[in-house]
Amino acid sequence: MVTTLEPRTSTGFGRRSTAPAAKLTAELAAMPADDPRRPALRDRTIEAWLPLTRHLARRYTGRGAPDDDLNQTAVVGLIKAVDQFDPTRGVDFSGYAIPTIVGEIKRYFRDRTWAVRVPRRLQELRLSISAANSALTHTLGRSPTVTDVATYLDVSEETVLEGLEGARAYHATSLSTPVGADGTMELGDTFGMIDHEFDVVELRVALGPALATLPERERTILSLRFHGNLTQVQIAEQIGVSQMHVSRLITRALGKLRHQLADSDLT
Repeated sequence: MVTTLEPRTSTGFGRRSTAPAAKLTAELAAMPADDPRRPALRDRTIEAWLPLTRHLARRYTGRGAPDDDLNQTAVVGLIKAVDQFDPTRGVDFSGYAIPTIVGEIKRYFRDRTWAVRVPRRLQELRLSISAANSALTHTLGRSPTVTDVATYLDVSEETVLEGLEGARAYHATSLSTPVGADGTMELGDTFGMIDHEFDVVELRVALGPALATLPERERTILSLRFHGNLTQVQIAEQIGVSQMHVSRLITRALGKLRHQLADSDLT
């Protein structure tokens, strides 16, 4: 882990460029906690070190996280470093701030960028497998096998397979992803849906025997009403009785059916 800023290079950072920020940090550390000037000096110190947060955040661009989120996360790490820095430990501020900021960024990737949250053990295993793949590909000159990775990490092949399966949760596939040979179907179209008709299958099976216990005229009336969709008036004209009598017959027949089905524990 880096403990100090490198001499001024292509990164644009060096001891000379951070000297004003380091001076502010030293003043803040020496200022009593109850000094009324401390909040303003703290803000100036944080602002002075912001180029460092942007520099460290840029190291992690292109890994699936928005740049704004990375910058904000790095600033959170900087604020923690400013508030917790203790110069009496013998480490300059940059040596303390860099691992604090980087740790905050790594924590962000661990906790916020997974499409599906998996145990931390699997998250760390994914990183180990990724590092092992890179190292073994370089040394072997080919893509490593599960056995190669397991031997390299000194774990079982089942553990490596578990890590690879868990890694699939890092990125989610959109339900709008085209599938099929012609691409006209979306992934979401291939998923089954709840068929509520299954809830009444047993009821329909039991309804036949229950109907068979009714007198023929009551069965006819129910069939005309609920299968033929006739009104009570139309049924009355067809079978030669009054509409009121048809209503009574329907009510009586439905009552018998409810009783039959209740005895079968299906209502």
